[in-house]
Amino acid sequence: MTSPMSAAVAWHNERNRLLGIAYRMLGDFGHAEDVVSDVALDAVRQEQKGTASQVKSWPAWLTTVCVRRSVDRVRTLAARREEYPGPWLPEPVDIDRLPEETVANRELLSLALLHLAEQLTPEARAALVLHRAFGMSAPEIGEVLEKTPAAVRQLVSRAERQLDIDPDAPAPRAKDQAVLSKLVLAIEQGDIDTVVAMLDRDAVLWADGGGKVKSARNPIFGAENIRRFFVGIFAKSLVVDPARPVRAEIITVNGEPALAFYHQGRCDVLVPESGPDELIHGLRQISNPDKLTRVSFAASLGSPLAEEKD
Repeated sequence: MTSPMSAAVAWHNERNRLLGIAYRMLGDFGHAEDVVSDVALDAVRQEQKGTASQVKSWPAWLTTVCVRRSVDRVRTLAARREEYPGPWLPEPVDIDRLPEETVANRELLSLALLHLAEQLTPEARAALVLHRAFGMSAPEIGEVLEKTPAAVRQLVSRAERQLDIDPDAPAPRAKDQAVLSKLVLAIEQGDIDTVVAMLDRDAVLWADGGGKVKSARNPIFGAENIRRFFVGIFAKSLVVDPARPVRAEIITVNGEPALAFYHQGRCDVLVPESGPDELIHGLRQISNPDKLTRVSFAASLGSPLAEEKD
């Protein structure tokens, strides 16, 4: 039976869920908003053409269009990101700016998983997002992606293995507050030895400056190389502000703790990725000011400022 609900009302009711899907697919909140707006236009056109009676379920129709538009956008952005100056990292978003439906299930919302998911095909990413974050069944996902349930299950299984996700495990727990507090204290005291001691020997640091601010143009592998990177930051920061060259505070982005890292007149978001051993296996440093507009920083410490370009 066709729902009497109008396209506009259906889209309004489903908007937050659609935004949650698109953001997990794209890792960019602005592009996610664009996709969801395009879905609204598609729904209105469907209604205006007089074919709305063919829509058995507006939520299902909107989900299908949102996923397919997101898949197309992923392909377009992948080509652009090949020309991106340095590593591309997802856009962090303050928890208060995310719709409740997006935050309620935090699966695949962490910056680490959003970053790693870039290696998946668009269809595999869509299948994983719909299954893990929104609890859709293989037959339901198959209708969206025009694949058999068996093919969907294979996509999800391969994606989980590729991202090292335990299919039976709950969403990753929040980072240990004590570990982050220790990291904040070490950074503020310029205690590089303690910072390095908290890193796994094979830790990796990705820095995304987007060509807007100085940052590492390639991933930095190994605790010792990361040490040299931070020694350079601390040395340059001393010149800018000898009294207090670096500052740090714990903030929340994407529903997980992260660090606001102040140095050289700017503020970066630093996201540590901890392992079961409580060592930091990955660090993601988002410095591109264009990606920091949806993060809340303490007013007393100022807002991110762009420094000289590369």
